[in-house]
Amino acid sequence: MSSDLRIDIDRLQARLADLAAIGEIAGTEGCARLALTDEDRDGRDLVISWMRDLGLEVTVDVIGNAVGVMAGEVDGPPVMTGSHIDTVRTGGRYDGNLGVLAGLEVIEAVKAAGITPHRALAVAFFTNEEGARFSPDMLGSLAYVGGIAIEEALAIIGIDGASVGDELARIGYDGSAPLPGPVPHAFIELHVEQGPVLEIEGLTIGAVSSVQGISWTEIKVTGQSNHAGTTPMHMRKDSGFVAAACATFVRDLCEELGGTQVGTVGRVEFLPNLVNVVPESAMFTVDLRNTDEALLQYAERRFLDFLQKTAAAESCTYEITTLARFEPVEFDRKLVSLVAKTASGLGYSLKTLPSGAGHDAQMLARVCPSAMIFTPSHNGLSHNPAEYTAPEDLEAGANVLLQTMLQLAET
Repeated sequence: MSSDLRIDIDRLQARLADLAAIGEIAGTEGCARLALTDEDRDGRDLVISWMRDLGLEVTVDVIGNAVGVMAGEVDGPPVMTGSHIDTVRTGGRYDGNLGVLAGLEVIEAVKAAGITPHRALAVAFFTNEEGARFSPDMLGSLAYVGGIAIEEALAIIGIDGASVGDELARIGYDGSAPLPGPVPHAFIELHVEQGPVLEIEGLTIGAVSSVQGISWTEIKVTGQSNHAGTTPMHMRKDSGFVAAACATFVRDLCEELGGTQVGTVGRVEFLPNLVNVVPESAMFTVDLRNTDEALLQYAERRFLDFLQKTAAAESCTYEITTLARFEPVEFDRKLVSLVAKTASGLGYSLKTLPSGAGHDAQMLARVCPSAMIFTPSHNGLSHNPAEYTAPEDLEAGANVLLQTMLQLAET
C-alpha cells in the first residue's frame, strides 16, 4: 500500500553529494553556485539529467525555472514540490538542494513501487532563490506566479554587472515555456530549518505556518573624501560614520522591538577604502524581517528616520534603493494541518512554527494551497559550508513529503 511506502535515504544522500561536488568549496562540505554562473549551469544540467532518467516531462521557462512532471491517472494540475539549487557564495549542501532532490526521490520511490497517482506529481527548481547575485530573491518563483513582468526580470543587473537575460542565454537556460507558469493543484516544499528551534527542542519535523515579511534596502551615503589626520572631527562629512551608526541602530532597534523582529547590515563598501582617508561614500544594505506587516513597516520607518537625521547631522546626502519587499505570508491552514497529521502518523515529533527565511513556497502561495516541511539544522547553521542535517532527519522529512504528496494527489 502507498501508506507504507518510504524513500531510499542512501539514494537521496548520494544525489545530495553529487550535486554538492559542483562548485565545491575546497576543504569543506559546502558549495558555491551563484545563480546563472557556470556552476549553476552544471548543477542544472545534472538535475535535469536525473529528471529525464526518471522519464519526467521536463520544461524550462523563460526565466530558467525547470519543472519535471510524472503523469497521473487524470489530466490536470499536478501536486508540485521543489525549491532551488542556487546557493550563496558560502553555501551548504542542503539549503534548497534538499527540497529539489527529495522531490526527485519521492517520484522515484513512487515509480519503483509501480504506483500511478491519481493526479500528476511535479518537481521544480526555481531560478535565483537566494538573491545573492540578482535582487530580488525568489526571483524565479515570483516570475512563475506572475508577480513580476518577465521583461523587468530579464533586465535585472547583478552585483557583477551582468543581466539576468544575458546570463540565462549564456548558460543555455533561456527556456521557451511561457510565464506565468501553470498553476499547481498544491505546492509543498521540504527545506532545512536554517535555524536552531527544532534541534534545541529535540524535534524532528516542522510544519511551517508562515514566512516572515522581508525588506531589503541598499543605501548609498555620500560625504567628502578628506585627510584622516588633518581634518577636525567637527568639519568632517564622514559617510563611513553614517553607515556604522546605521548598522548599530539596526541592532539596537531589533533588541528594542523584540518578538520576531530581526535586522542585518550584511554588505558594506567604502570608497576610497583607505586607512588614512575619510570615506567619500559608503554603500550598505539593510535586511529587516518580521512576521507582522505593521511592525515591519514600523521598523522601516524608524530606520529611515534615523538615517535621515544622522546623514543631515554629518552633512552627508544619501540615496535609497529597494532591493526586495515582500509582505508576510500565511500558508494554507488545511495543508499545514495535513503536514502535521502526516508527520505524527509516521511517528515523528513535530512543531508548528514560522519561517524566518524567505522561500519559493511563499510565492506559490499566491496562486495555490502551499505549505512547507522543515527538518532540523545542526547548531542552526545555514548559508555556511558547515550546514548539516543528520541522515535520519533528512529521511524523516522526505518521508513526510512523500506521504503528503500522495495524499494530495488523491484529492
